[in-house]
Amino acid sequence: MGLNQQHEATLRDTVRRLSDTDNLTNICPSQWQGQPLPSQQAVKEIIYLSRALIFPGFFGDSDVTRNNVTYFTGLWAEKLYHLLVDQIHAGLSMDICTDTAPDYDEMEHKAAEKAAEFIKQLPNLRRLLNTDVYATHRGDPAATSTQEVIYCYPGIRAICNYRIAHELIKLDVPIIPRMISEQAHSETGIDIHPAATIGEGFTIDHGTGVVIGATAILGNNVKLYQGVTLGAKSFDMDPDGNPIKGIPRHPIIGNNVIIYSNASILGRITIGDNAIIGGNIWVTQNVAPGERLIQAKANNVLRIKQ
Repeated sequence: MGLNQQHEATLRDTVRRLSDTDNLTNICPSQWQGQPLPSQQAVKEIIYLSRALIFPGFFGDSDVTRNNVTYFTGLWAEKLYHLLVDQIHAGLSMDICTDTAPDYDEMEHKAAEKAAEFIKQLPNLRRLLNTDVYATHRGDPAATSTQEVIYCYPGIRAICNYRIAHELIKLDVPIIPRMISEQAHSETGIDIHPAATIGEGFTIDHGTGVVIGATAILGNNVKLYQGVTLGAKSFDMDPDGNPIKGIPRHPIIGNNVIIYSNASILGRITIGDNAIIGGNIWVTQNVAPGERLIQAKANNVLRIKQ
């Protein structure tokens, strides 16, 4: 069925209004020079290839063996490098919003340097993620093997994305790390900001609803259950009434801490080493090392010091 004249005129008018530069306020001026925006699909491919390089056979091609792993690793690493260069380049271009075109050649050179440096860190990312896998396996009686943990546990997928994204943030790569963490959020229901600092042996049990803010710091061997929030309290405002950004506002969690389901730990407070936080508790004050907070009768919080 063809367009009638009235509908054709409506489409032409709508196209004109959608193409009006005054209507394109969210597009950076540098995009007018033909530089593409970062691609959600390409970022998915970066996650896919990074996971395959870190856990060959579990992600990527399942035909990987000890005899052909060098071939597959080389193939994936080269493909990942080119994808990273393109997407980091796009992110850098988007991050520089000027009315004049930036030096794209220099930007591409920076993107290539950052891509190569990221790939250089993949062996260490594998080492870190192996500590997370082993901690998850040790901490869950239902886990039959470390292989099951890698294949099936949403916590490991989310932590994997976090560690990939965090490495890119350390390289001052804009926007791409957040896209990586948000894809994990969509996949698992676990929301870890890539700027958070998380030690080795990190475990997220079940995971759905876990939130970890940008300035949170977690020590080694921390275990979180589903629904845990490591968040901020209300924001400080500047004289113009705008939230002040860039200040530490999330908790510091010590080593060997366990936080049970649906606990909310809010503000720049410290949870000491070996502390245990019970479920369904709102915590806004420091917790001493070794202390236990549990839900007592009449909704009171009981502090138990060791």
